[in-house]
Amino acid sequence: MPTDCIPFRDTNYFSSLITDYLDEKEDLKPFYNRFPSLENFEAQIEEKQQSYNKSNRSDVVKALMMQYEGLSISSMTLTNIDLLKHGTTFTVTTGHQLNLFTGPLYFFYKIISTINLCKTLKEKYPHYNFVPIYWMATEDHDFEEINFFNFKGKKVQWNRDASGAVGEFDLQGLDQVYEVFAAQLDTSLNAKSLKKLFHQTYLEHDNLTTATRFLVNKLFSISGLVILDGNDPILKKLYKPYIEDELIHQSSFKKVSKTNEDINALPSNYKIQVNPREINLFYIHNAIRERILETDGVFGVLDTDIRWTKDELLAEVNEHPERFSPNVILRPLYQEIILPNLCYIGGGGELAYWLQLKSNFEAQNVAFPMLLLRNSVLLITEKQKEKLEKMNISVTDLFLKQDDLMTKVTKAISEINIDFSPQKEQLQKQFEDLYDLAEQTDKSFKGAVAAQEVKQIKGLEHLEKRLLKAQKRKLEDVLERVRLLQDELFPGQSLQERQMNISEFYLEYGEEIILTLVQNLDPLHSEFLILEV
Repeated sequence: MPTDCIPFRDTNYFSSLITDYLDEKEDLKPFYNRFPSLENFEAQIEEKQQSYNKSNRSDVVKALMMQYEGLSISSMTLTNIDLLKHGTTFTVTTGHQLNLFTGPLYFFYKIISTINLCKTLKEKYPHYNFVPIYWMATEDHDFEEINFFNFKGKKVQWNRDASGAVGEFDLQGLDQVYEVFAAQLDTSLNAKSLKKLFHQTYLEHDNLTTATRFLVNKLFSISGLVILDGNDPILKKLYKPYIEDELIHQSSFKKVSKTNEDINALPSNYKIQVNPREINLFYIHNAIRERILETDGVFGVLDTDIRWTKDELLAEVNEHPERFSPNVILRPLYQEIILPNLCYIGGGGELAYWLQLKSNFEAQNVAFPMLLLRNSVLLITEKQKEKLEKMNISVTDLFLKQDDLMTKVTKAISEINIDFSPQKEQLQKQFEDLYDLAEQTDKSFKGAVAAQEVKQIKGLEHLEKRLLKAQKRKLEDVLERVRLLQDELFPGQSLQERQMNISEFYLEYGEEIILTLVQNLDPLHSEFLILEV
């Protein structure tokens, strides 16, 4: 069924940091533990076995069972939770925000990559068990990033006042969002299923955490996915020593700052994804989630009147560890402390900041997980594929910027040759004779020859551009069809997976679209997948 695969580097949608990581460039090796090849998991299993606190397992299982209370759990998910009690069970984890109705398509790709990697690992290492984990970002506070999804080119948006951790938000106003979304659906069986799923998720639950858990469980419990909420008193208690270390010693700031310096010193000019703060913790309580600051030995919460002495703060940590929330620098450490995790699966931006964190893990004696770029997919219909073939355009051409694509198509179908390269070469050969003549005179004549060469080359380039522009006008009908097709597959001149929601494909294909993805996504095949549906 896959139509094609494209190297991530050739898509031009991924940073040089990520493509160099996939190529295992030597400069980046100090910033990760092991590259995620199937063979390397054996050593990762051994390291995690030795470093993971086995007593954490019972607490993790206890917390999960409490989180799943009142929810219908598939036998496979229940089995996976129970397996976490055993020392031969490990996890593969992905994390994501609580986007409205799953948000962009890549939400599915992250989770399916995680599920499929566990299947592959079980085949390779049958004496161990591997549990796929979806870590809900319930402690996040970026409501504007999650309060909408795109449907047929328009935003379906949830507007409300927002403060604090998003997972604790009540679902006020989502009945109106439901009405707006339902009005855009037809009367097909798939449309009715979508309406029912949205209604059950957001109109029959109390807060965004329970709603998202229900939705993801409904979609993936058949695959044994385990959904974990880190905003949990039992789990935060396991993290307590690291909270105290962060508040008093501020280790992560020192370690990650040094790593950032090392990355900046590399010749490749990689972009630093995140910068650490002196204290990388938030305080969550009574609908606030604000940074913790320290000034002259006094600790406080930004934009509040909350203040502690050092002893008072440590007492607060001891009594209420659940009120301390890690930011992007410390959340990965928290995850790896509580889970017997081998690998984190994320997008390019996520892997970029994970590559900044290894030194802090080492300082805390916590095994650094393998980092795997999630699957990326372009879903293309049979009809769209036929249009491409009729226009003699490859799928890979569509990854070009639109202006570049229009130029390429124009040159390919034009009845006249728009490329003036032969004329430029001929002109340069003529000037070679003039340069020989100039060598026999003075330097000023040589300069005049060079200036004339530049002028005439620019003249040819100007004519070439004018001819190209004229041909584009002449071929406008064909180019418009190309433009419309690219806009369908790359909405907003962005990757489809970053813009479109699963609902558009579910309307057409129902649950089959999810099964198709599960059948075709290979997380260890590091190329961009073109998938015909």
